[in-house]
Amino acid sequence: MFALLSYIDYCLLGALVLILLYQCYFYFRYMTIASRKQSEHTPLLDDANCPKVSVIVCARNEQQNLQDYLHTLLTQDYPCYEVIVVNDGSEDDTQIILERYALQCKQLYTTFVPRDARVISSKKLALTIGVKAANYDYLLLTDADCRPHSRHWIREMMSGFANEQTEVVLGYGAYFEKKTLLNSLICYDTLFIGLQYMGMANVGYPYMGVGRNLAYKRDTFFKNSGFRGMLGEVAGDDDLFVNKVANKANTAVVCSPESITWSSPKTTWKEWIHQKTRHLSVSHHYKQTSKMRLGIEPMTRGLFYALLIATALFGGGLAIGIAYLLWWLRLVMQLCVINTAAHRLGGRLFGIEIVAYDIILPLVTLWLLCTKRFHKRPIYW
Repeated sequence: MFALLSYIDYCLLGALVLILLYQCYFYFRYMTIASRKQSEHTPLLDDANCPKVSVIVCARNEQQNLQDYLHTLLTQDYPCYEVIVVNDGSEDDTQIILERYALQCKQLYTTFVPRDARVISSKKLALTIGVKAANYDYLLLTDADCRPHSRHWIREMMSGFANEQTEVVLGYGAYFEKKTLLNSLICYDTLFIGLQYMGMANVGYPYMGVGRNLAYKRDTFFKNSGFRGMLGEVAGDDDLFVNKVANKANTAVVCSPESITWSSPKTTWKEWIHQKTRHLSVSHHYKQTSKMRLGIEPMTRGLFYALLIATALFGGGLAIGIAYLLWWLRLVMQLCVINTAAHRLGGRLFGIEIVAYDIILPLVTLWLLCTKRFHKRPIYW
């Protein structure tokens, strides 16, 4: 058999095997965190050990979402917490909804950002107001369009602070499933990124979190000067802050099914591209080690596909067959790892479409980074 392989075949297949080995290392080291058994997670806190928590929500023109989801925050099974909703200059009936809830729920506190506040990203101002208004030392952040998976959401997230050294707890924010191609793409992209940032944090390399499900100590916010140094960016209230303050010793991850928040994804391609652009616009501010670590996987992924094409064009018949087998091995690994996590976290499962997403998403990211990263404009929500 070896006599049937040429020197070029050996070079192409050798490179393919090396890259496949790295891809296997990446997936099994970083992407399997959600596949752990429940017993391996930090046990839930009992009432006697539950720290007091301030849940902070920023809301701009969120009348309908507050009507749909605010009650899920106000009815959590947790002994002592408050919910602070910051009305970020809303022009709809957000304030009326908040006043109505405040009359019924003593743990709800509302404050506001003036409508005439003109800043690059008013959410950072809104969050700062919410943090300063908080009465408790632990802060749990989510968005107005998010619904906790269960009444134990706060308890699950707070279990991440069981270690006294922990200052930051990363959670997972999923999207509701809809029967559209865009929704399938968004759910895959969100799951992949979620597994990546939680998995890297779990092995000591935290680099980001999502504001839909993120917790940190109030003292951590102030001793790191809050959002100082990132106020000129349109985004970064979650990932840049985590990249700034999180490290191996002070960061924990909670990704049990009941710790998840759910929200509605974008429904048009234009809205999704705008969302991706906003998130990517701050990525160049990540620590250099974070950028290097994040760049290796898509680079090796691209090389894997390039080598497959090169083998198909320049390799012999046997080499093409072996390359095809290596591709199938990688695909089976992806399907097993991704779908095991998706099943455990209650999300949609993926089939052969994962191949298209595997190719398209890095290209979209590269295109956005090259064409829109420096296009800044004010975002008021």
